[in-house]
Amino acid sequence: MSFDSQTFLATVTGHPGVYQMYGAEDNLLYVGKANNLKKRLSSYFRKSGLGPKTKALVSRIVRIELTVTASETEALLLEQSLIKTHQPPYNILLRDDKSYPYIFLSEGEPYPRLAFHRGAKQKKGRYFGPFPNSGAVRESLNFLQKFSRVRQCEDSFFRNRSRPCLQYQIRRCSGPCVGMVTPDQYARDVDITAMFLLGHEQQALEVLATDMEQAAEILAFERAAELRDRIASLRTVQEHQAVDNGVAVNVDVFGCVQQAGAACVQVLFVRQGRVLGSRSYFPALSIEDDAENLLATFIAQFYLGSERELPSEIIAADFPDAERELLQHVLGEKAGRKIAVSSKVRTHRQQWLNMANKAAKENLMQRLANRQNIEERFEALRDVLGLESVPERIECFDISHSSGEATVASCVVFDRQGARKSDYRRFNIDGITGGDDYAAMRQALTRRYRRLKDNEGVFPDILLIDGGKGQLSQAVDVLEELQIGGMLLVGVAKGSTRKAGFEQLFVQGESNGKSTARIPPADSPALHLIQQVRDEAHRFAVAGHTARRDKKRGMSPLEGIAGVGPTRRRALLRHFGGLQEVVRASSDELAKVPGISAELADTIYAALHP
Repeated sequence: MSFDSQTFLATVTGHPGVYQMYGAEDNLLYVGKANNLKKRLSSYFRKSGLGPKTKALVSRIVRIELTVTASETEALLLEQSLIKTHQPPYNILLRDDKSYPYIFLSEGEPYPRLAFHRGAKQKKGRYFGPFPNSGAVRESLNFLQKFSRVRQCEDSFFRNRSRPCLQYQIRRCSGPCVGMVTPDQYARDVDITAMFLLGHEQQALEVLATDMEQAAEILAFERAAELRDRIASLRTVQEHQAVDNGVAVNVDVFGCVQQAGAACVQVLFVRQGRVLGSRSYFPALSIEDDAENLLATFIAQFYLGSERELPSEIIAADFPDAERELLQHVLGEKAGRKIAVSSKVRTHRQQWLNMANKAAKENLMQRLANRQNIEERFEALRDVLGLESVPERIECFDISHSSGEATVASCVVFDRQGARKSDYRRFNIDGITGGDDYAAMRQALTRRYRRLKDNEGVFPDILLIDGGKGQLSQAVDVLEELQIGGMLLVGVAKGSTRKAGFEQLFVQGESNGKSTARIPPADSPALHLIQQVRDEAHRFAVAGHTARRDKKRGMSPLEGIAGVGPTRRRALLRHFGGLQEVVRASSDELAKVPGISAELADTIYAALHP
């Protein structure tokens, strides 16, 4: 079975993460990491310029699984863990057993030394890390050399000095070798260094931020930029490592996402505090299933229906307390020891859960975009709508605005190969009464189909409208005015429960030219296709509206986020040194800013990464 790279790449995220390439026998071929998954994976499937080894790898790929991480640093650590655990055949060059580098701070002497360390931890002192690579350690040491001025010279060099060295002259060492600093003052510098390396750097960062603001106020912009870069550098080397945090725990983490009648459960396997692998599962859904009930049922079958090793803790998204307590009891009896089942977690456990949920979302999107899956859904749509042939092209419209402000209409296009993003269009709606969705829909449809008619463009077989009879009537009127026929018009309205699976379809022209309502079965592949197209139109409309609103208001991206006022914006910019670093930060790093709760940090992260 050949791999459909074109469909796969059309929906790949641009976030950092890890990709795992599998062969025909479900064997892991290769593990890689990327700062931008879409760009990196696209490079494997270009028409020319591939080496023989890469061509051989690509020819064997059957499927690719993704794990999205908060940063490229986390992606690198996860990549190395997976390579060392599974030793994929195409990762030969990476299969060394070199340990991660650390920063070493000696103890038991008046003037401790700060140094790079790799290998066995035999010397007396404190070890900070692991760091993803030697460059990150040296960058950290360089920063600390300028900031805290703790010595980094070899002990033999230190003991034989009679005058200060060059590092003292350029203010990168306090000169302990010749008594230029007292042991007490030096000890305080060592404590500051240890706080940096432990992540307790808030007080020092406040000093940097204050200096940066003062430099900017007196128009010393070069100095302010230097201080801004120091803050950014410290954030880089102090980034919390969710993939390998040194906590020796064995945990299985379950993420779950449902969309368009399908679900993906992603399992992360954490051993001795390190993520050693992940696996995607796609359980069948029933009408009663929601994310909570699905996870509880899946976890029970995952362990009770096999001889899998039970970890000390299981982490999953929220599900009912009764189910959680029952699972703890049953799994504990099977293992003969206590098994913790957790749903409300924090710190590194929350990061693991976020990673699992992101991976579940990405892998479900890839499954929904699979060409065979799309073909089956188009076939089912033909049967449900009673068409003579399978439709070749579907267009769907949706409207988005904020209380009538900055109204934007979206048009998304799907064919039998999936989403055709090159054919997507947005329409800025003007000249109507704010909040009049009917007028907005009429304007968007008129502009779209007048343009297609004038330019002899490709018309869809099915026109989906996100809405009920009122919205559908606008489409009927527009097509009659433009004298365009041959399209089947379908309105998609939420049912009384407003839950997925209960949608009503209003099909135009089935009974004396009037629309008739249908409620397809919740497990219908045709309904799942309609949900997928409708959800994509909604996402595309909301993204366009948000961008237009922010541009109109002349706002920074932070100003459009609920709960982030001037004080919190200033705190964010002060803490990170600039907007670019705020955008780069993960949710957990945002939550470290004074006044930013974990919940608000998640909201900010989601707003900055639509």
